[in-house]
Amino acid sequence: MENKTLEIIKKAILMEARGKALYMEVANKTNSPEVKKIFELMAAEEQMHIDFLSEQYKNYSKHGVFVKQNLNAKEDNDITKLILNVEIKEQISGAGFEAAAIEAAINFETKAIEYYSKRAEESVDIEEKNLFNWLSNWEKSHYELLIKLDKELTEKI
Repeated sequence: MENKTLEIIKKAILMEARGKALYMEVANKTNSPEVKKIFELMAAEEQMHIDFLSEQYKNYSKHGVFVKQNLNAKEDNDITKLILNVEIKEQISGAGFEAAAIEAAINFETKAIEYYSKRAEESVDIEEKNLFNWLSNWEKSHYELLIKLDKELTEKI
């Protein structure tokens, strides 16, 4: 039976891959250039999470420990500017494909936050704890941005 920690990392990689797939699907199907930019940026961020987690998986499977990684502070300036853009609010219908995708993304981010927060809380390894706290906080920023956009759509209706 595989190590529980490795299973947790694999599940986290899978969650990130699913998020990336969702965001790329929205980016590829939307008619809104602004929505496309937002979801492409979010997909790129999910890929970065996959890369961090994959590196930890490789190291943990070889050495049984997490490595210290440079987990820089999250900057949402690009996505925030796009979401606060008046043009995007005009391009999205509150009942359209993009709005449904935003709702699905909110649900996805909620599950990721819960999973990462729980793992950070349970971890005794400081590097593992740092990694999962970092991921949780990053996903919270995605969640908050999506909630802002959803609120704008609701008010538009």
